[in-house]
Amino acid sequence: MLIEEIALKYWVDHYYGYGSWDARIWFVGYEEDGGDAPEEVAGKLNYFHNLHSPKADDALCDIRELYRHVALGVDGPKAGLFTNLYDYRFGSNAVQHGVWKNLILFLHGYRNEKLPDMLSYQKNLFALQSTPNEALIKLYPLPAPHSHAWYYNWLDMPQFDFLKSRMLYQEHIYQHRMHTILSNIKAYKPEVVLMYGMDNINRLKKSVQEFFHGTNFKPVKATKRQIPQHHRVDFNGTTMLITTQIPALRHNRIESGFDWEEFGRRVKSGKGL
Repeated sequence: MLIEEIALKYWVDHYYGYGSWDARIWFVGYEEDGGDAPEEVAGKLNYFHNLHSPKADDALCDIRELYRHVALGVDGPKAGLFTNLYDYRFGSNAVQHGVWKNLILFLHGYRNEKLPDMLSYQKNLFALQSTPNEALIKLYPLPAPHSHAWYYNWLDMPQFDFLKSRMLYQEHIYQHRMHTILSNIKAYKPEVVLMYGMDNINRLKKSVQEFFHGTNFKPVKATKRQIPQHHRVDFNGTTMLITTQIPALRHNRIESGFDWEEFGRRVKSGKGL
């Protein structure tokens, strides 16, 4: 399956993530997951274009439906159990997503709710459009490993010169993407916007301060194995948090992780400010 120009352009221009803008908690990741296999990328882009293009809106989509149309590119003893990404994350033999697990912990800590069965919540409720508890939003839309790898420079598409490097791509789309996200924060007024895994903290803070005049971020120091270092600002009923930390262990080492349920509690109570 090849990546088609029209689907690529539509995805870059209009895709913002999964769930609903009406959700009270927004999790904003640095970029879309995946990107190792062209077939996976093409599956996402083609489905999104075919479903949404008549509407031409900046959309959040149904993660379960999109995942049904994306081939799975994993190896290992359990690979035969899955035919697509939906089976892998939401089917009867679904595998727990490490980042999603900690986002679910944050959500329940913030709401001071009893923890559910984590895998069951992922399969049945996480980022569900019909019950908008949380939205999964992406600052940068193209599926790409969170590393120095950049697989789009091989595309033979002269009109997409900005894809020759990750830096050119990010510079090309940042202003429009961030303006849309901030405009939707103003319109929908979510309770919490957690931006995680970010490596452009100062630029993000400047964008927020230029859009919401008079806002001042407060840096909050990390507490080892409890809460990550982050920057917090409260405005118009919304709490925004920006952190470089990804809600997952590094190399599966427990000492590299944080208690994301406790982080949610601290955010709700305002402790640590």
